[in-house]
Amino acid sequence: MHNSTRVISAAAAISLVAGLALTTTAHADSTSPSPSAAAPKVVFTIGLTTDMDSANPFTGLSSLAYEVFQMQYPLLTQYGAADFSPVPGLAESWTESADKKSWTYKIRPGLTWTDGQPLTAKDAAYTFNRIINGEYEKTNYGSYIANITKAEAPDDTTLILSVSKPTPIMEKLYVYILPEHVWKSIDEKAVTNFKNEGTPASPSVGGGSFYMVERRVGQFIRMDANPNFYRGKPPVDEIVFKIFKNDDAMGQALKKGEIDFAEGLGVNVLNSLKGVPGITTVSAAPVSFNEIAFNTGAALADGTPIGDGNPLLKDKALRRALAAAIDKQTLVDKVLGGDGIAATTVIPPVYATWHLDPANLIPYDPALSKTMLDAAGYKIGADGVRVDSKGKQLSFRLVGRSNDASSKKAVEFVKNYLAAVGVEVTTKMVSEDSLYEIVGQGTFDMFEWGWGVEPDPNYMLSTFSCANRSYKDAGTIYANLSDSFYCNPEYDKLLAQQSTETNQTKRQAIVMQMQQMLYDDSPYVMTYYYSNHEAYRSDRFTGFVPQPAGNGTLILQWGTWSYEKIRPVVADVPGETPASDVSATNLGPYLGVGLLVIVIVGGLVVAMRRRQPTSQADNEE
Repeated sequence: MHNSTRVISAAAAISLVAGLALTTTAHADSTSPSPSAAAPKVVFTIGLTTDMDSANPFTGLSSLAYEVFQMQYPLLTQYGAADFSPVPGLAESWTESADKKSWTYKIRPGLTWTDGQPLTAKDAAYTFNRIINGEYEKTNYGSYIANITKAEAPDDTTLILSVSKPTPIMEKLYVYILPEHVWKSIDEKAVTNFKNEGTPASPSVGGGSFYMVERRVGQFIRMDANPNFYRGKPPVDEIVFKIFKNDDAMGQALKKGEIDFAEGLGVNVLNSLKGVPGITTVSAAPVSFNEIAFNTGAALADGTPIGDGNPLLKDKALRRALAAAIDKQTLVDKVLGGDGIAATTVIPPVYATWHLDPANLIPYDPALSKTMLDAAGYKIGADGVRVDSKGKQLSFRLVGRSNDASSKKAVEFVKNYLAAVGVEVTTKMVSEDSLYEIVGQGTFDMFEWGWGVEPDPNYMLSTFSCANRSYKDAGTIYANLSDSFYCNPEYDKLLAQQSTETNQTKRQAIVMQMQQMLYDDSPYVMTYYYSNHEAYRSDRFTGFVPQPAGNGTLILQWGTWSYEKIRPVVADVPGETPASDVSATNLGPYLGVGLLVIVIVGGLVVAMRRRQPTSQADNEE
């Protein structure tokens, strides 16, 4: 499965392209000399408009990064496709000890990593202990191990996790298990800059359904199927994520047959694909939200102030008054084309067990906003901009994401809404990577972004804890999960309580109380929950598994359910298009998507095989 880069002459490359034009069948392997020499390779190509930020599972935060992580690395347990219930992953079974001080996981026997090394419980123990004992490693996984004190592997198929207190999330530990023989040589200093990008000559080592064999930043990521995956090799041999500058170009590529699946489409592009022969469109239930976040007082986890945020935004009364000035329903209508829900709390309604419909709703009411601002002591100044009692203007910086059209639209709406109540806003658009750095350093007043929310509320709620603010190591400030720098000791007490409450009814009550507290304190103005817009070539591929069942998303799931089941449409299957009807349109991926890219290098020609798109507006350059 490890494909190497091939260096060939220009004449040979021209011959190869000509041969492809004559002989390529449905996504056949372009490295094969002829159809008779090897079975055609099944390649599934996905278009997106945002790249991954990092292939390092201790660093990456974007949706595509998490998609690659869960394809490449196993989890002890997984969220089931039907209703997010825990199902076996790397662990076949798990039990809590009678004294509630430990959990034992029985790991599947006889497994190997993609480089042939044994995959055992010792890898799992190494991974958990590294997070428990690390600092940087806790950024993405600290909320899962908060009550875990140590991990042990007495044998290859037994993992024991000791806990300080009973813990309700031990069946839902979203911690990617890493190969110890690879990661043990990457120490706490090296890990911050470790790219973890597979290459054709040195693919990434994984134990999930696929593993990375090539990445070109801003262009594509190529993943090969793992023949040793514990649930069996997926029917698709290779998955390619291709990055587009905008979703209009991505929609056109889907129509032309240059890609098989388009993810994160704007509503206009989605509508343009409805009714197109051979294409199926999906508007999946929202599992994510967007927000306007406030800098409530940037500081390190130990309370040391950082950044240059406007201190006026520490005032909860001001934040609540600004919330009343923002028309969420218009944002849904104008930014999302109506395909979304005005948001209230950080747990979306799709997770009905945990979602709160908050009391004391702040309505969109500019007149009320003005009254609230007056009452809080912010009067209109001579130039129409409000000032505090010391004459300091309500003038704030709002940062948005330059690669996301919905962000561009949202920040302009918010700027105008706040201007209407006497608040001055200047906007700046930056890349998501730059925004992550800006947020971590606390050098902002407000920003627009979003979160994909896990089915269990623990992780999302933990992002508002005092401990998850930025931290300093060897003189360098590192961003953590807290992006508003909200710090409330009473909230942290509730966070600790829910993390040890194993009675679901009691835990549910605590989670509701926490959401109400966040709503009342308003570190975010929640803007909308957005539907996930997808479209795919149903004349080429079938077998997609929605999560949750019925109206769920097909990829960017909490799991790899679709990737393990999708297969080419074949002849003689009722409701499926015969393969002969598909093959002619599948030449596009080789020439348009770049499964065969011709690059001049030193007089030679090189032939190269190649969880957060949030935009639901039409993307722009």
